[in-house]
Amino acid sequence: MKKLWLILLLGLCCLPCEAKHMAVVVNKSNSTANVSAQDLSKIFQVNMRKWADGKSITIVVRDASSAETQEALQRIYKMSPTELQAFLAGHKGTFVTVDSDEALLKIVETTPGAIGLVDVYSITSKVNVVKVDGKLPLEQGYLLH
Repeated sequence: MKKLWLILLLGLCCLPCEAKHMAVVVNKSNSTANVSAQDLSKIFQVNMRKWADGKSITIVVRDASSAETQEALQRIYKMSPTELQAFLAGHKGTFVTVDSDEALLKIVETTPGAIGLVDVYSITSKVNVVKVDGKLPLEQGYLLH
């Protein structure tokens, strides 16, 4: 009986974890409600540096060593993990890098023009969630889903 219990317990520990759902968030003063995947890519590739209202864009990302951040950035950049690491290394001063969703939200909340990627379950009412290609984070077909 103890062996069976141990096998079941080990089996449960080895189940894959569910992937996190990431969301694009912006400062509350930003009126952008929807962005195309193409424009999101331009923003993160630093090819688009200002919002429609003229505010400078500040890109805030979690440490790229996290699996969720890497996967989300790979979808935005359409790059392999190696290409992504090289791109980020070559643009070190371009991004504000933080180590937690809470820190990311605080910077986006207090920085007009800021944009970031955060776990949907960390979102607060102090930031705005932006649709990507007309879809919200938990909708089927969302870019970062």
